[in-house]
Amino acid sequence: MTDEETPQDPVDPASTKAAKGADGRPYHHGDLQRALVEAGRRLLEREGSAALSLRAVAREAGVSAAAPYHHFKDRAALLYAIAHEGNVALNETMKTAFEASSPGRERIIAVGVAYVEFALQNPALYRLMFETTRLYDHYPDTSEAEGEIPRLMASTFGASMPARKSDMDRHLAAMAGWSMFRGLAEVAQFRTLKPFKGLLGGERAFLEAVLGRLDFSDRPEPES
Repeated sequence: MTDEETPQDPVDPASTKAAKGADGRPYHHGDLQRALVEAGRRLLEREGSAALSLRAVAREAGVSAAAPYHHFKDRAALLYAIAHEGNVALNETMKTAFEASSPGRERIIAVGVAYVEFALQNPALYRLMFETTRLYDHYPDTSEAEGEIPRLMASTFGASMPARKSDMDRHLAAMAGWSMFRGLAEVAQFRTLKPFKGLLGGERAFLEAVLGRLDFSDRPEPES
């Protein structure tokens, strides 16, 4: 038996309401779940996903070791909840960039920069979001946010293509673009690119220059 399977402390149904924050005030039921997710995010960024356990998050949140089990049945459920928050935040970040830009090249750059900057600013959370994709089917009530990102990608790249292009062309362009975003999020961390970024005018100028090369607007049809 591991400490992730059952709590060592006896679980009192009232203990969730009795759990207290750092200021000594008791958490309400919903507030405790939010506090545990936020504590998990802090621990994730500070020590990495390997450090995340229900007990560690309870300590970080300042509650009893039993308290998290009222909200998360195991470690996987906790990781999914933290990753879900990341997907919601990334979707909102991309949506803001999408709505503030014009269709076509400008929007591809804006949404791409938003995506990559989110990944660079939240490296551990970003990695966890992809590590937990296998859990989506277990949480159908909350996995809608995870599906929003592919739809936003499809809208971003689909609108940049001529009307004659098929739906399959648009989906393939969205997949190619998403792959580019993910790859750039990794490459942009390489220290060897620092001089190159300096020549272009900094991190954002570098991202915009690279993403500006993504153009599916009028590519010739591949030969069959």
